[in-house]
Amino acid sequence: MSFWVTSKRVARYGLAGFVRNGFVSLAAVLIMTITLFVVSGLMIAGAALSSTLTQLTNTVDVTVYFTTDATQDQINDIQNSLKALPEVASVAYVSREQALADFKTRHQDDQLTMQALDELGSNPLGAALEVRAKQTSQYEAIAQYLTTQQSAGTGSGVAIDKVNFYQNKTAIDRLTNIIDTSRRVGFVVAIILALSSLLISFNTIRLAIYTSRDEIGVMNLVGAGHWYVRGPFMIAGVLYGAVAGIAVLLLLYPITLWLGPGSERFLGTFNVFRYYTTSFPVIFLVIMGSGIALGALSSYLAVRRYLRA
Repeated sequence: MSFWVTSKRVARYGLAGFVRNGFVSLAAVLIMTITLFVVSGLMIAGAALSSTLTQLTNTVDVTVYFTTDATQDQINDIQNSLKALPEVASVAYVSREQALADFKTRHQDDQLTMQALDELGSNPLGAALEVRAKQTSQYEAIAQYLTTQQSAGTGSGVAIDKVNFYQNKTAIDRLTNIIDTSRRVGFVVAIILALSSLLISFNTIRLAIYTSRDEIGVMNLVGAGHWYVRGPFMIAGVLYGAVAGIAVLLLLYPITLWLGPGSERFLGTFNVFRYYTTSFPVIFLVIMGSGIALGALSSYLAVRRYLRA
């Protein structure tokens, strides 16, 4: 018997078994749908957490304030030395004029402050550099570098008035701990949920195959090969996963559409629906691939106990 003929028969028997065992197939599809929902939920939650942590990280920086008589060459020298540090992600220059404009915007409702500023008659603010690190844990090293430059009392370091890291150190350390803890907890929770879902799906497919144990025994008695016996059940398992994957992808559309505006208000820039649409190719591959692989592997393992050694 040719391989092509055998493959067609195995596929036909697998499809027939999927349709014939309607109730069992429905149960397996429902369980796998829940499993794949967990997988998709973990993907979306991971993306939301990553986006939120990125927003929090972008709100933190180390600001270097210069004296009012600092020259542009001194500022440029400090700026270039910061850019050369491996911990630094970016350095933004804030001129004296921009610093004054920002100060006025922040205190526009404070009449006493604005009156005192007008009475000065000149700009009391110096230029500044806003430094962002690649990791929140690296801010202390950057601040230490700047403090050393300032304490040296030579070169461009004399133009540094103050470094605001130590005023924000508690907030930065807390943010670093939140990021590290969130990633560890998220990883552990993802593993636990994924393993639980896999076990439930595996046992459901085992139950579906248990109903056909007599059929498997007859096929063994007539000398059918192991792959000929396994094939229809693996095809059925693939169908379980494919149908469940399609159901999840279809249901995710209205759910994410409904959650989109609320998620953006709650999480800032992260919109669940936008993530679903922009990342759909990746989500499709993960959901369909996970469903098909889980169905085929579970069927392969579950039917082993009924095969003749």
